[in-house]
Order: sequence, then C-alpha cells, then structure tokens
Amino acid sequence: MRSLFSPWVSPTNTVIPNLSLITVNLPNHFSVLSQPNFLPIRPLRFPTITRSQLYSNPRSNEEDLNPESPVQELSVPVNWLHPPKALEESEWLRFTLHKWLDDEYCPEPTNVEISKVAAHSYYESLLEKRTDLGEILLKMASELESISFQESFHGAFSSANAAVNLIAQRIEQA
Repeated sequence: MRSLFSPWVSPTNTVIPNLSLITVNLPNHFSVLSQPNFLPIRPLRFPTITRSQLYSNPRSNEEDLNPESPVQELSVPVNWLHPPKALEESEWLRFTLHKWLDDEYCPEPTNVEISKVAAHSYYESLLEKRTDLGEILLKMASELESISFQESFHGAFSSANAAVNLIAQRIEQA
C-alpha cells in the first residue's frame, strides 16, 4: 500500500530520437479534498423584442393579426412612467436584481452597487418616458460601466441584461 504523502510514481525514462533523455513524473492517483458547492443552474427567460423596437419601420397590420408570429410586443406600461410608480418599480428592481445576482453568482459587495446603479438608471428612464426595453438596456449598460467589475463574476452588459430580463418578467405578470 502506498503512502498518501508520496503521490508520485518513480520517474519514467523516455528516449526521443535526436533529443536528450527526458524524465517524466506521472501521478498515480488523484484525491478530491472537498466537494464543490455549485449553485443550481436556472435558465433565464429572455423576452421577445418586437421588430418595431429593433427598427424604426412600423409593423404592418398583417403582423399584428397573425397569432403565430414569433414577435411579441413588450414595453413598459404607461402607468409606470408616473414618478411614484417609477420610484416603486425602481426600488423593486434594486431589491430583486440584488437578490438575483447573489443567488445566481455569489454574494459580493459589487452586487449592491450594481443593483443601485441599475435601479437609478431605470428610474431615470421611466421619468424620461422611455418605454422601449432596448433603449433602457443600453442606457443601463452604459451607466453600469462606471462600476469596477474587476473582482466580479459578471460585467456591465450582463448585469443590465439580467435587470431588463427581470423587468420583462414583471411586465408579463402585470
């Protein structure tokens, strides 16, 4: 029986033509020190963005009447644009995004800052009467670039994308 303190086999000599003698140390066993604690993977549900949100061209009436069209219109409800409701929605986003980041990745101080900046950006977007989720996403990603993501598991755009995904889920529930 081998000792746990000598995990290496004796050196094996291999001769390669036109090269000198090479000594290779090969491990004969591996031991697992601890089991990793991975969080369960949960798929994100991404909203479907309408063609009118991607381009400035208006949609035809045929697209509006086609129930099998893969494009679904999704925009911020008009009543969310009023200051009290905008504040309520931005606070909801701050809390929900912070919890989602902690659950999806790991709790870290950057998550607090990300959720604050994202919520503030969302609040400003609502006060500016922006209902297009694409515009909200780009504005939020731009503002999140002010945060240092150096010691974080995510970046500005992935954080903004997660925030807009949460907003889209809330819109679908409303």
